[in-house]
Amino acid sequence: MKRTLTLAALLLMATAGFSQQVASRAKAMRMMSFSRPEYLIKDIKVYTDTMTIYSLAGYIIYPFGEWSSVEQYITDNQLSWYRDIGYKKYYDSMEVSVNRMRRYDDSYIDMYYSIWTKKVELLGGYITDKEVQLVNGLHVGMTKDEVFNVFFKKYPKSYTADVTVLKVVSGAGEVAEIYTFRGQKLRHIKIETAYKYY
Repeated sequence: MKRTLTLAALLLMATAGFSQQVASRAKAMRMMSFSRPEYLIKDIKVYTDTMTIYSLAGYIIYPFGEWSSVEQYITDNQLSWYRDIGYKKYYDSMEVSVNRMRRYDDSYIDMYYSIWTKKVELLGGYITDKEVQLVNGLHVGMTKDEVFNVFFKKYPKSYTADVTVLKVVSGAGEVAEIYTFRGQKLRHIKIETAYKYY
């Protein structure tokens, strides 16, 4: 009897987990139908409090814009940055000259000039300063609805009610933008990269 109850409990848990996965996938597929065409969204995954969007748009790789030099970015965005220059080691023996651009609140962006792309490439960043804006207008302090409205034309509000983390990932997974919400406000933006070359 005890064994039968244990087996029944395990079966019930497996069924509940499977139905939750089906519900999450259905929600993701419905959200895709509302996506804005300019972001070329190819897939969406929803897992507990995190929604992950996979996009083929160039914006994801260059969220601060495309620049031919770090100096051009500093001049054109008209914000005061503290600039640290140093070398970082990447993958075996490669060393890259990295510019860390910092704001007063210790928000930062790590950039370097690529000899292959002839552009400034992003290595990472952590933004809590409301003054720092991404190319598409996103910045810390926006409401959750304002952030989702950038990527979606419309959507059921219940689909994003439990989302506290929105990840936007480039098609090959080199760059991820991570938007973290506290309540209904965007608290910070983190940028992670996994470049294997420079």
